[in-house]
Amino acid sequence: MKRLIMTFNLGKSSLRLRQLLVTARTFALLSLGSMILVLVVGIGVIIHEKTASSPISSMRGFTSSVSSGLFSDMLAMEMPGNGEENKKWSITGRQVSTFLLRMLTDINPADPLSLLASEYPGLGGESSVILRSGSGTGNGATSEDHDIVPPEGDEDPGSLIGDSDRPDHPAGDLTEDGGSNGKADDTADDSSNDSADKPSDEPADNSSTDDTPAVPDKGTTETDTGKTPTTDEPAKPTTGGRNVIFIYSSHNRESWFPEVTSKKLAESPTKNVTLLGKRLASQLKAGGIGTLQSSTDYSTTVKNYNWLLSYKYSKQTVVSAMAKDKNLSYFFDIHRDSLGRKNTTVTIDGVTYAQVFLVIGLANPHWEQNEALANKIHEELEKKYPGLSRGVLGKTKASGNGEYNQSLSPHSVLIEVGGVDNTLKESYRTIDVLAKVISDIYWDAEKVSTSK
Repeated sequence: MKRLIMTFNLGKSSLRLRQLLVTARTFALLSLGSMILVLVVGIGVIIHEKTASSPISSMRGFTSSVSSGLFSDMLAMEMPGNGEENKKWSITGRQVSTFLLRMLTDINPADPLSLLASEYPGLGGESSVILRSGSGTGNGATSEDHDIVPPEGDEDPGSLIGDSDRPDHPAGDLTEDGGSNGKADDTADDSSNDSADKPSDEPADNSSTDDTPAVPDKGTTETDTGKTPTTDEPAKPTTGGRNVIFIYSSHNRESWFPEVTSKKLAESPTKNVTLLGKRLASQLKAGGIGTLQSSTDYSTTVKNYNWLLSYKYSKQTVVSAMAKDKNLSYFFDIHRDSLGRKNTTVTIDGVTYAQVFLVIGLANPHWEQNEALANKIHEELEKKYPGLSRGVLGKTKASGNGEYNQSLSPHSVLIEVGGVDNTLKESYRTIDVLAKVISDIYWDAEKVSTSK
């Protein structure tokens, strides 16, 4: 009897043990499945964020980094007869795997330094990417956020590489007449390059505080019988007294070596990029577009000024301007590059111009909207003056500020005009072309808005 009871108890314990093991196995399987689900969802989220914001994974970033032969090969796959026999493909499996790895991790297998770039500030300086290249992109397809400081006695400061990474300068006073913090000394003789259809080399004189140019009066024409009234001329379009464009310079003291006496630092409290902002504002106002310009010298107006906080200062200027005038919708931050003359100058019909580089901050979550405006400017410059635009450059926080106040408005672009070795006259010529391009883009957008 006792043996029977013991056998029964052992069988009961074995059943409980088996049930416990089954429960443990079920729990382990559920836990493992949950972990796998979490990992899959996490990887999916990472891929989504990378494909949505990374310039490397965007089609523009991809197409700008591969050769045109790739697209010929793709066309040959769909249209037999277009390909060449025994021709090597323009893209290899290694390139595809490298692209996918950079898309997911921002690590470039060809650059071991990229493994440390995300952990050590300053090592990711090459993370900028050309979003839109043009005929003027050339070899200098980059933009430096610092000034070039050549050694003593160097006669060609633009040929050296900058040795410091500085941000920009603060914000400033708002003037409706495009006032600046200094007057340009533009007395150099450059008449040999002038022509009737080229932009004027002299600063535009448009100091009137009236934002709306007067509508032309009825004119008169000379005839054999004397002066007779002519028909009314069509009125030029205007913004009706509204200021819609705001121009400022975060690095307001950026100047040019040919315009300053110093051969070490291309900076000036008076002859600097705010003169370009003044001219651009003047030209836009002359075309009927209400424009405000800030030319504050932050280094003298900001207490305990720190050059590294330049975009913080200029952001306060932009925010203040937006609060005072709700009609402002376009914002342009005018700079000059720190690269040398060979990378920032183009000759068109025998006349030299400072090239334009449009910079987009990729740290802005909505950078694609700002890029759309930069692309329009680039395309129009390419049509009117091929080679004048160096393209559209996307920059992350690893290669600069990364945001450039562009999250404040989808119509905000940082514009680099020339470099340290360009002259004020060359920059003025470019500003005149740029003003025409921006004006055309604005009025085209207004037509679309009106039609809607």
